[in-house]
Amino acid sequence: MSTLERTRAGFWRDALVRDVLSMALAMAIVGASLGAIAVSKGVPLWMITLMGAVVFAGGSEFMVVGLVAAGAAPVTAVLGGLMLNARHLPFGMAVGGLLDRGWPSRLIGSHLMVDESVAFALAQETTAEKKRAYWLTGIALYCAWAPSVFLGGLLGQSVGDPGAFGLDAAMPAALLALVMPSLREFRTLRAVAVGVFVALVTTPVLPEGLPVMAALVGLAAALPLPKRLVGEETR
Repeated sequence: MSTLERTRAGFWRDALVRDVLSMALAMAIVGASLGAIAVSKGVPLWMITLMGAVVFAGGSEFMVVGLVAAGAAPVTAVLGGLMLNARHLPFGMAVGGLLDRGWPSRLIGSHLMVDESVAFALAQETTAEKKRAYWLTGIALYCAWAPSVFLGGLLGQSVGDPGAFGLDAAMPAALLALVMPSLREFRTLRAVAVGVFVALVTTPVLPEGLPVMAALVGLAAALPLPKRLVGEETR
C-alpha cells in the first residue's frame, strides 16, 4: 500500500472525521428543509440561498423565514436573529485563540463559528487537536449547509408542500437530537420546560415566529438558584 493510500485509509478511520461527516449529512437534510420551507412561504430562491451562504446560522434563518412569512417587519427579524445568536459572544472568547492572528483567518474562522464547530473543538485535549476539529467541522458543515439550502429551495419550487417529504420536521428533529443529551442536567431541563410552556401558551396569540422569541425567557430558569432555595430543595 502506498503512502497516499495509507493516508487516505487513516483519514476515513479517524473518529473525528466520521463524527463530523455524520453531522454534515444531518445538517444537509436540515438545510434542505429550510430551503423548501422558505420557498413554499414565498421567499425568493436567490434570497434564501444567499442567506444560507452569508448568515450560516440555521436557527436564526428558520426564525427569520417564519417572521417574514408572518408579515413581521424586517427590523424584528434582525433583532430576533441577534438575540438568538448572542451566544456567539462567549463562543468567540472560548475559541478565539484557535484562530491565526491574520485577519483573513480570523474573518473566515468567525464565519464558521457555529455550535457544532465550537463543541467539537472544546471536546479535544490539545490546542492542535482543538484547532483541527474547529476548522474541519466548520468547513464540512458550511460545504453541506449552503448547497443543501439551494437544493431544498429547488425541491420546494417543484413540490410546493415541504410536508409531502417530511422536510418540515427535519429542523425540529435535529434540534431535539442535539438537546436530548443536555436534558440530564436539571437546570437545562428546567429552562427547556419553561421555554416550551411559554411557546405553547403564546402560539395561539402571537404571529408565527414570535413564540420562539418569547420562549427565550426560559433561559432565566437556567440561572443558579439562590442558596436559600437550593437548601430548601435538598431537604
